[in-house]
Amino acid sequence: MSIELFIHENNSLKGKRRIVKSIIGKVKSRFNLAIAEVEYNDKWQRIGLGISAVGNDRGHIDSVLATVLTFIESLYLAEIIDSRIEIINV
Repeated sequence: MSIELFIHENNSLKGKRRIVKSIIGKVKSRFNLAIAEVEYNDKWQRIGLGISAVGNDRGHIDSVLATVLTFIESLYLAEIIDSRIEIINV
């Protein structure tokens, strides 16, 4: 899953890093997922996160990713602008 977020009232990369670190830490501690900042590293009001989950039940993975999206939104640290979920069957 990829999520694009916008930080209102932020004017520095230092402030952005604090928010990104907080979101990543909270998601990692609550869910068993891989998460990292993957886009907009030099933009101080935009965040691009990549989240990955592995499993053998497509429905469960979709549900977990939807729950993560809702969780990130409930943190009220940044506004979710866009999100995309791609499930790859191997």
